[in-house]
Amino acid sequence: MLRFAAAVALAIWLGGLIALGAVAAPSIFDVIAARQIAEGRALSGAIFGEALRRFHLLAYACGAVICLSLLLRAALGPRPPRFAWRVALTAIMLSATLYSGLVVSAKIAGAQQAIGAGVSASSLPDGDPRRAEFGRLHGQSSGLHLAVLVVGLGLLFLELQD
Repeated sequence: MLRFAAAVALAIWLGGLIALGAVAAPSIFDVIAARQIAEGRALSGAIFGEALRRFHLLAYACGAVICLSLLLRAALGPRPPRFAWRVALTAIMLSATLYSGLVVSAKIAGAQQAIGAGVSASSLPDGDPRRAEFGRLHGQSSGLHLAVLVVGLGLLFLELQD
């Protein structure tokens, strides 16, 4: 039962990352752009930002379930194969998600506030430092989520080995 709970949590976490990046973000930006809504990119960013904020909460819970499952499985015996690897991979995923959700997201919100309400970073001139800062933070957030996905696939591989 504990292994099943961890597998479900990992599936939700990884599936959510893929769904957000491959489905939700492009859909939100495309639909709003197609409707030519005033301040559309800023609105798209706000919608996706809220979806990502809510996903981070779900990811924290998934990370906690996986950690708890691993620890209980080790305590109740027998210890899962490659236990240290599983714990390390889960810790990396959870740390990166916490950093993205608590630190990078707060910096992105600050950058958006500096740009102004209803204004998208992409509408600023190329040389504007606010645009560059937002782009750097967006890249950092995307990179963290990609790292979580890759590490999570490694953890999934280990889970499927039992």
